Amino acid sequence: MPAPLRERLALDPGSPEVDGLTLLLLTLRDDGWPHQAMLSVGELCCPADDRVRLATWPASTATANLRTRGRATLTAVVGGVAYALRLRTLSSGELAAGARSGALVGFELEVVAATADEAPYARLLDGVRFALNDRPATIERWREVRAALCAEAPR
Repeated sequence: MPAPLRERLALDPGSPEVDGLTLLLLTLRDDGWPHQAMLSVGELCCPADDRVRLATWPASTATANLRTRGRATLTAVVGGVAYALRLRTLSSGELAAGARSGALVGFELEVVAATADEAPYARLLDGVRFALNDRPATIERWREVRAALCAEAPR
């Protein structure tokens, strides 16, 4: 995993450096077309350079696709560079994150390849970003999810 991306993903979800940072999770649907889901740093943990843990909603298309095909690409723009991680599912299971978080599925994924895309003539200024409707409640929920993801691999 590229160091700038791992460092950014390790920051607390309430940190100004990750405020609004959106990561795109691309999985393959049954019909062969990509499915895009949006994640925040509050739904990810990177326990090692070759591992990513993430949380998804049990009934989501991304969850079904990860369970069925076991592959995904995670993308983010950090520091003017577009990163893409090719991921393979190692395990998944119910994630006991806490009352604020509700039912979630946790995935442990192996980083099988990583790319950094930048052009010598231009610098990316921003990627997909969001603004939280209830920042304090969301940050607390994300901290619960991150603590659960970082504690152990889903089974």
